[in-house]
Amino acid sequence: MSDENTAKPAGDTPPDHLSVHPHSEHFDADKLQRGIGIRFKGRVRTDIEEYCISEGWVRVQAGKTVDRKGRPLTIRLNGPVEAWYEDLGEDAPVAKAD
Repeated sequence: MSDENTAKPAGDTPPDHLSVHPHSEHFDADKLQRGIGIRFKGRVRTDIEEYCISEGWVRVQAGKTVDRKGRPLTIRLNGPVEAWYEDLGEDAPVAKAD
């Protein structure tokens, strides 16, 4: 039996740039609620605060240090970034730089 009727759209990939912080211009609650999987330098990461696929970087929290407004300090790491929606299952389309 064919799964043609339940096929996922090929263009259903996460945005190029996304942040988990509501004060950021790259924050999108609807997309974050779907669950975003991130692979950075070939390893799946769950501690990503922000990412940009086309520029090849992620931001992660730098320990437990916070700034004067109580927000966590982050560091930027450079390398290949891939993202996908976790609600689409294991064969979800992956957004990555070409």
